[in-house]
Amino acid sequence: MCRLLIPLAAVGLLLAGCSGSTSAPPVAQTGGDQPLTSNTISVSGTGEVTGTPDTLIIDLGVQVLRSTVGEATADAARLTQGIIDALKAEGVAEKDIQTTNYSIWPEYDYRNDTQTLRGFRVGNTVSAKIRDLDGAGEVIDAATAAGGDDTIVNGLRFDLEADGALITAAREAAWNDAKAKADQLAALAEVQLGKAVSISETSGPAPPPIAYGGAMAEAGADFSTPIQPGESLVSVVVTVQFAIEG
Repeated sequence: MCRLLIPLAAVGLLLAGCSGSTSAPPVAQTGGDQPLTSNTISVSGTGEVTGTPDTLIIDLGVQVLRSTVGEATADAARLTQGIIDALKAEGVAEKDIQTTNYSIWPEYDYRNDTQTLRGFRVGNTVSAKIRDLDGAGEVIDAATAAGGDDTIVNGLRFDLEADGALITAAREAAWNDAKAKADQLAALAEVQLGKAVSISETSGPAPPPIAYGGAMAEAGADFSTPIQPGESLVSVVVTVQFAIEG
Protein backbone atom coordinates (compact mmCIF):
# COMPACT_ATOMS: atom_id res chain seq x y z
CA MET A 1 0.00 0.00 0.00
CA CYS A 2 1.33 3.48 -0.98
CA ARG A 3 2.01 5.81 1.96
CA LEU A 4 3.10 9.49 2.12
CA LEU A 5 5.42 10.27 5.06
CA ILE A 6 6.21 13.87 6.02
CA PRO A 7 8.41 13.83 9.13
CA LEU A 8 9.54 17.26 10.36
CA ALA A 9 13.13 16.37 11.24
CA ALA A 10 16.54 17.58 10.14
CA VAL A 11 15.69 16.37 6.64
CA GLY A 12 13.29 18.75 4.93
CA LEU A 13 10.52 17.13 2.98
CA LEU A 14 10.88 13.32 2.75
CA LEU A 15 8.77 11.29 0.36
CA ALA A 16 8.45 7.51 0.68
CA GLY A 17 7.67 5.68 -2.57
CA CYS A 18 5.31 2.79 -3.13
CA SER A 19 8.17 0.30 -3.38
CA GLY A 20 9.16 0.94 0.23
CA SER A 21 12.62 2.22 -0.75
CA THR A 22 13.54 5.77 0.16
CA SER A 23 15.47 8.30 -1.90
CA ALA A 24 17.60 11.25 -0.81
CA PRO A 25 15.43 13.82 0.96
CA PRO A 26 14.50 16.58 -1.49
CA VAL A 27 14.21 20.23 -0.46
CA ALA A 28 11.12 22.19 -1.46
CA GLN A 29 12.12 24.70 -4.12
CA THR A 30 11.01 26.60 -7.17
CA GLY A 31 13.44 28.08 -9.67
CA GLY A 32 17.02 29.20 -9.14
CA ASP A 33 20.25 27.24 -9.43
CA GLN A 34 21.75 28.15 -6.06
CA PRO A 35 23.25 25.25 -4.02
CA LEU A 36 20.70 23.99 -1.52
CA THR A 37 21.15 23.19 2.14
CA SER A 38 18.99 20.78 4.12
CA ASN A 39 15.89 21.93 5.96
CA THR A 40 15.31 24.94 3.71
CA ILE A 41 12.89 26.16 1.08
CA SER A 42 14.55 27.79 -1.95
CA VAL A 43 12.62 30.12 -4.24
CA SER A 44 13.22 32.69 -6.96
CA GLY A 45 11.31 35.94 -7.29
CA THR A 46 11.14 38.38 -10.20
CA GLY A 47 10.42 42.09 -10.13
CA GLU A 48 10.03 44.23 -13.25
CA VAL A 49 9.61 48.01 -13.51
CA THR A 50 9.45 50.13 -16.66
CA GLY A 51 10.88 53.61 -17.13
CA THR A 52 11.53 56.11 -19.90
CA PRO A 53 15.04 55.86 -21.42
CA ASP A 54 17.30 58.85 -20.83
CA THR A 55 19.99 58.19 -23.44
CA LEU A 56 20.04 57.42 -27.17
CA ILE A 57 23.10 55.75 -28.70
CA ILE A 58 23.51 55.96 -32.46
CA ASP A 59 26.17 54.31 -34.64
CA LEU A 60 26.83 56.31 -37.78
CA GLY A 61 29.63 57.30 -40.10
CA VAL A 62 30.62 57.11 -43.76
CA GLN A 63 31.63 54.64 -46.43
CA VAL A 64 33.37 56.10 -49.45
CA LEU A 65 34.51 54.46 -52.67
CA ARG A 66 37.28 56.21 -54.56
CA SER A 67 39.74 55.22 -57.26
CA THR A 68 42.79 55.33 -54.96
CA VAL A 69 43.43 54.63 -51.30
CA GLY A 70 44.65 58.19 -50.81
CA GLU A 71 41.46 59.71 -52.16
CA ALA A 72 39.29 57.32 -50.18
CA THR A 73 41.03 57.90 -46.85
CA ALA A 74 41.14 61.68 -47.34
CA ASP A 75 37.44 61.96 -48.19
CA ALA A 76 36.43 59.58 -45.39
CA ALA A 77 38.45 61.58 -42.88
CA ARG A 78 36.94 64.87 -44.03
CA LEU A 79 33.37 63.61 -43.96
CA THR A 80 33.75 61.82 -40.62
CA GLN A 81 35.23 64.92 -39.06
CA GLY A 82 32.23 66.83 -40.39
CA ILE A 83 29.88 64.37 -38.66
CA ILE A 84 31.81 64.70 -35.39
CA ASP A 85 31.77 68.49 -35.62
CA ALA A 86 28.02 68.46 -36.29
CA LEU A 87 27.40 66.22 -33.27
CA LYS A 88 29.39 68.56 -31.03
CA ALA A 89 27.65 71.62 -32.44
CA GLU A 90 24.31 70.03 -31.50
CA GLY A 91 25.42 69.56 -27.89
CA VAL A 92 26.87 66.03 -27.87
CA ALA A 93 29.84 65.95 -25.48
CA GLU A 94 33.24 64.90 -26.83
CA LYS A 95 33.45 62.13 -24.21
CA ASP A 96 30.22 60.69 -25.64
CA ILE A 97 31.65 60.26 -29.16
CA GLN A 98 33.78 57.19 -29.80
CA THR A 99 35.23 55.65 -32.96
CA THR A 100 33.94 52.10 -33.27
CA ASN A 101 35.16 50.99 -36.71
CA TYR A 102 37.72 51.93 -39.34
CA SER A 103 38.32 49.77 -42.41
CA ILE A 104 39.89 49.87 -45.87
CA TRP A 105 39.44 47.27 -48.60
CA PRO A 106 39.66 47.03 -52.39
CA GLU A 107 36.39 46.52 -54.24
CA TYR A 108 36.17 44.54 -57.49
CA ASP A 109 33.72 43.86 -60.29
CA TYR A 110 33.55 40.25 -61.46
CA ARG A 111 32.20 39.92 -64.99
CA ASN A 112 32.90 37.36 -67.68
CA ASP A 113 35.51 35.68 -65.51
CA THR A 114 37.35 38.97 -65.30
CA GLN A 115 38.26 40.80 -62.10
CA THR A 116 38.25 44.57 -62.43
CA LEU A 117 39.23 46.91 -59.61
CA ARG A 118 36.46 49.40 -58.93
CA GLY A 119 38.41 51.30 -56.32
CA PHE A 120 39.04 51.37 -52.61
CA ARG A 121 36.34 51.59 -49.99
CA VAL A 122 36.98 53.21 -46.61
CA GLY A 123 34.55 52.95 -43.73
CA ASN A 124 34.68 55.05 -40.58
CA THR A 125 32.01 54.73 -37.89
CA VAL A 126 31.48 56.50 -34.59
CA SER A 127 29.12 55.84 -31.70
CA ALA A 128 27.47 58.89 -30.17
CA LYS A 129 25.45 59.20 -26.96
CA ILE A 130 22.63 61.72 -27.22
CA ARG A 131 21.37 62.66 -23.76
CA ASP A 132 18.82 65.28 -24.81
CA LEU A 133 16.16 63.01 -26.28
CA ASP A 134 13.85 65.91 -27.10
CA GLY A 135 16.41 67.19 -29.58
CA ALA A 136 17.66 63.79 -30.80
CA GLY A 137 16.01 64.13 -34.20
CA GLU A 138 17.76 67.41 -34.93
CA VAL A 139 21.11 65.98 -33.82
CA ILE A 140 20.75 62.99 -36.14
CA ASP A 141 19.68 65.14 -39.07
CA ALA A 142 22.64 67.50 -38.64
CA ALA A 143 25.11 64.63 -38.41
CA THR A 144 23.78 62.74 -41.43
CA ALA A 145 23.66 65.93 -43.48
CA ALA A 146 27.35 66.51 -42.69
CA GLY A 147 28.22 63.08 -44.10
CA GLY A 148 26.25 63.68 -47.29
CA ASP A 149 25.51 60.81 -49.67
CA ASP A 150 28.29 58.71 -48.14
CA THR A 151 26.56 58.59 -44.74
CA ILE A 152 25.70 55.26 -43.17
CA VAL A 153 23.62 54.63 -40.05
CA ASN A 154 24.10 51.18 -38.55
CA GLY A 155 21.29 51.57 -36.03
CA LEU A 156 20.37 53.13 -32.73
CA ARG A 157 19.32 51.95 -29.30
CA PHE A 158 18.03 53.48 -26.10
CA ASP A 159 19.59 53.17 -22.67
CA LEU A 160 18.49 53.92 -19.14
CA GLU A 161 21.52 55.15 -17.21
CA ALA A 162 19.76 56.76 -14.23
CA ASP A 163 18.04 53.56 -13.17
CA GLY A 164 18.78 53.48 -9.42
CA ALA A 165 15.23 54.18 -8.25
CA LEU A 166 13.81 51.69 -10.73
CA ILE A 167 16.18 48.95 -9.58
CA THR A 168 15.18 49.62 -5.98
CA ALA A 169 11.49 49.25 -6.86
CA ALA A 170 12.13 46.12 -8.93
CA ARG A 171 14.17 44.59 -6.11
CA GLU A 172 11.30 45.10 -3.64
CA ALA A 173 8.87 43.52 -6.09
CA ALA A 174 11.21 40.57 -6.58
CA TRP A 175 11.51 40.04 -2.83
CA ASN A 176 7.72 40.15 -2.39
CA ASP A 177 7.35 37.61 -5.17
CA ALA A 178 9.91 35.26 -3.61
CA LYS A 179 8.41 35.61 -0.13
CA ALA A 180 4.89 34.85 -1.40
CA LYS A 181 6.14 31.68 -3.08
CA ALA A 182 7.97 30.57 0.05
CA ASP A 183 4.90 31.22 2.24
CA GLN A 184 2.74 29.14 -0.07
CA LEU A 185 5.21 26.25 -0.17
CA ALA A 186 5.54 26.26 3.61
CA ALA A 187 1.75 26.19 3.98
CA LEU A 188 1.40 23.33 1.51
CA ALA A 189 4.12 21.36 3.31
CA GLU A 190 2.60 22.23 6.71
CA VAL A 191 5.89 23.62 8.04
CA GLN A 192 6.85 26.91 9.67
CA LEU A 193 8.81 29.28 7.44
CA GLY A 194 11.88 30.78 9.12
CA LYS A 195 14.28 33.58 8.26
CA ALA A 196 16.16 33.96 4.99
CA VAL A 197 19.56 32.27 5.26
CA SER A 198 20.86 33.03 1.75
CA ILE A 199 20.02 35.70 -0.84
CA SER A 200 21.44 36.33 -4.32
CA GLU A 201 20.41 38.82 -6.97
CA THR A 202 20.78 39.54 -10.67
CA SER A 203 19.55 42.82 -12.06
CA GLY A 204 19.92 45.34 -14.81
CA PRO A 205 18.12 47.33 -17.49
CA ALA A 206 17.05 45.43 -20.57
CA PRO A 207 16.01 47.93 -23.23
CA PRO A 208 15.01 46.26 -26.48
CA PRO A 209 17.22 47.04 -29.51
CA ILE A 210 15.48 49.53 -31.77
CA ALA A 211 16.43 49.79 -35.43
CA TYR A 212 16.65 53.14 -37.16
CA GLY A 213 13.69 53.27 -39.51
CA GLY A 214 12.62 55.57 -42.30
CA ALA A 215 14.48 57.92 -44.58
CA MET A 216 16.70 60.72 -43.38
CA ALA A 217 15.26 64.20 -43.38
CA GLU A 218 16.31 66.02 -46.53
CA ALA A 219 18.47 69.09 -46.28
CA GLY A 220 16.34 72.20 -45.99
CA ALA A 221 13.25 70.31 -44.79
CA ASP A 222 11.19 72.04 -42.11
CA PHE A 223 10.88 68.93 -39.96
CA SER A 224 13.26 66.65 -38.09
CA THR A 225 13.53 62.90 -37.84
CA PRO A 226 10.95 61.68 -35.28
CA ILE A 227 12.46 59.76 -32.36
CA GLN A 228 10.26 57.85 -29.92
CA PRO A 229 12.07 56.49 -26.83
CA GLY A 230 9.19 54.32 -25.63
CA GLU A 231 9.90 52.48 -22.37
CA SER A 232 12.74 50.33 -21.08
CA LEU A 233 12.42 47.42 -18.70
CA VAL A 234 14.42 47.05 -15.49
CA SER A 235 14.33 43.51 -14.12
CA VAL A 236 15.60 42.05 -10.84
CA VAL A 237 15.67 38.36 -9.93
CA VAL A 238 16.37 37.26 -6.36
CA THR A 239 17.01 33.71 -5.22
CA VAL A 240 16.34 33.16 -1.51
CA GLN A 241 16.76 30.22 0.82
CA PHE A 242 14.45 30.28 3.85
CA ALA A 243 15.00 28.08 6.89
CA ILE A 244 12.29 25.65 7.98
CA GLU A 245 11.57 26.03 11.67
CA GLY A 246 10.04 23.58 14.11
